[in-house]
Amino acid sequence: MEVLDPSTHRIPAPCPYFGHCGGCQWQHIQYESQLIYKRAHIQEAMARIGTLPQVPVHEVIPSERQFEYRNKMEFSFSDRRWLLPHEMAREGDVERGFALGLHVPGTFHKVIDIEACMLQQKTGNRILCEVKTFAKESGMPPYGLKSHKGFWRFLTLRHSLHSDEWMVNLITSRERRDVLGRLVHSLSQGFPNIRTIVNNIHSGKAGIAVGEREITLGGEGALEDRIGPYRFRISSNSFFQTNPLGAEKLYQQVAKYAELSGTEVLLDLYSGTGTIPIFLAKDARLVLGLEIEKSAILDAEKNCAANNIDHCQFVLGDIRESLSFLKIKPDVLVIDPPRAGMHKDVLAKVMDLATERVVYVSCNPATMARDLDTLNQIYEVLEIQPVDMFPQTYHIEAVAKLVRRR
Repeated sequence: MEVLDPSTHRIPAPCPYFGHCGGCQWQHIQYESQLIYKRAHIQEAMARIGTLPQVPVHEVIPSERQFEYRNKMEFSFSDRRWLLPHEMAREGDVERGFALGLHVPGTFHKVIDIEACMLQQKTGNRILCEVKTFAKESGMPPYGLKSHKGFWRFLTLRHSLHSDEWMVNLITSRERRDVLGRLVHSLSQGFPNIRTIVNNIHSGKAGIAVGEREITLGGEGALEDRIGPYRFRISSNSFFQTNPLGAEKLYQQVAKYAELSGTEVLLDLYSGTGTIPIFLAKDARLVLGLEIEKSAILDAEKNCAANNIDHCQFVLGDIRESLSFLKIKPDVLVIDPPRAGMHKDVLAKVMDLATERVVYVSCNPATMARDLDTLNQIYEVLEIQPVDMFPQTYHIEAVAKLVRRR
């Protein structure tokens, strides 16, 4: 309710939405202290969940940017604006029937109207305000998250750090090219570095910013960005690391722990759109990626072609089944599972493989500790290197190095 004795690590949060919006949780903590707490989070998980307190956890590799590091932001429209405490005091002067912004943590229907997010670059905030002004004056209603009626649903902005270009993705409940055509003209005139504008049509009730079909309103419908020297084509719904500078540091650590000499066969589980295989391919004889999403494999193959890499292969299917029919014995195994960690059947298959070296990449210390505790039966966990890709939040990436026990 109130702070009686503030920590020496506490600072004033610079964002006016902090404490109400779900985007950041740690803006009130000095950045150097954030890194200390994130490292401690991993150490505690390894000791209490993984029963591996002896594993060294190195100091966190910091993010180059503490703000304006996200290359993708998703904003929600709503016909019921959620008022902040200072807005409730002047409720009569605040428009309640429209919001474009971010959600209150843990809710799907409480949307705070946002003028600017400090995690995205300033141009993105200007685009956000331009779209908001147009939508209010368009005569088309915002979508009701409870009534499931209305037109404007989401606004997703993507930024290419390499080219300093933007993608604007307008998610609406139906097609109205006459309305969006005027917005496209306005955005094109005001923001010359917008490379493409797309419209995803989403008529269903699910609150996701992905459409059943997509219309390209301007440009090519995609951006190009880079992680290190490698090029990646990014479409409106494709996955790409939200902090490319941080991702480069993360992948450099994966390469360091993989210890590739050019002769190895590398197997990458949960290979996604191919970012890790592409980053490691130059030092491996063959890279094999396993992935369950067909669209991700199609993106991975395109990304390999764009980078002139011809010795990466991708296998579509459930990883539990793919590992059962694997005909090549890998020398190095890279595992980058989702937040839920590895399925117990996949863990069993990995133990059967008995690969010489394993590199485990995680965005969730708890499930990483659980999985490493199981793998510790036949692999020795040598060390863990955390990498901060999400400043101002409690999220932390970590890379663990494992070798097969003799």
